[in-house]
Amino acid sequence: MARALITGITGQDGLYLSELLLAKGYEVYGLVRGQNNPKIDLVRRTVPGVKLLTGDLTDMSSLLRALHDARPDEVYNLGAISFVAYSWENAQVTTDVTGKGVLNMLEAVRLYSGDDVTRVRFYQASSSEMFGKVQEVPQRESTLLWPRSPYGVAKVFGHYMTINYRESYGMHASSGILFNHESPRRGPEFVTRKVSQAVARISLGLQDTLTLGNLDARRDWGFAGDYVEAMWRMLQQDTADDYVVATGETHSIRELLDVAFARVGIDDWSGYVSQDPRFMRPAEVELLIGDPAKARATLGWTPRVDFTELVQMMVDHDLAEQRALAR
Repeated sequence: MARALITGITGQDGLYLSELLLAKGYEVYGLVRGQNNPKIDLVRRTVPGVKLLTGDLTDMSSLLRALHDARPDEVYNLGAISFVAYSWENAQVTTDVTGKGVLNMLEAVRLYSGDDVTRVRFYQASSSEMFGKVQEVPQRESTLLWPRSPYGVAKVFGHYMTINYRESYGMHASSGILFNHESPRRGPEFVTRKVSQAVARISLGLQDTLTLGNLDARRDWGFAGDYVEAMWRMLQQDTADDYVVATGETHSIRELLDVAFARVGIDDWSGYVSQDPRFMRPAEVELLIGDPAKARATLGWTPRVDFTELVQMMVDHDLAEQRALAR
């Protein structure tokens, strides 16, 4: 039985990846920060087959303990402070967790592996936010990185550190440069879930308006449940490498609103949506669109859920959830 250790187990990617690995017969261990983590119950309800371990990406001794307890064949480092807007409010914590945390995990895996450097296969969750002020359209693995947020800068550090450990020590360490991936499990602070939740509440008469920032920003949005399969496929390759994981399509916030409101029978959403400068980024990333050709050719991976299906899935979920809460 293969064994896997997942950091960031409480996030949407951690939950979907756990389900995938358990279905494949893995013994899955999840790292959680703190014994009183409020999301532990969510993990136990959603993926009861996962064994939880306590650890912190800023504490290498705890990571080494987790590795010795889990004895993994594969490590998926999904843990990060992942809300981009927060990274401007607390750049230091974002750097410590999202950037230096990758180094701590890599070094812990290297020390745990001993003389057999390929004993544990390592996946790093890199991000399309690393492209920032995009230098090429679409963005591919070779595109120059120009991050525009403390989060993006921290992700670039972790990305290059993963490459460095692969090249310096011969570790089987791969990075997935994932473009925006969403799901009903996305946190409500992210724009897609903020929209789907608000649209559900507006349609049920529980909310009047929705306030957003830049409606013209464009993103390459896919379904998180599809993207975790690409992570797994990377670690099944004989040779570690880096891959862009994306749909190859881009959509604006306005298009997101079109599909979401149409799902509840509202064709003109202009009277429900307002803009507020507070929700504008200090340095905006205007256009992200990935080229997944390498992942398609080498990994045999293609996304199954398209943009419209994704948005409708999220609105349907939030309609059901809000109806239940209103009872």
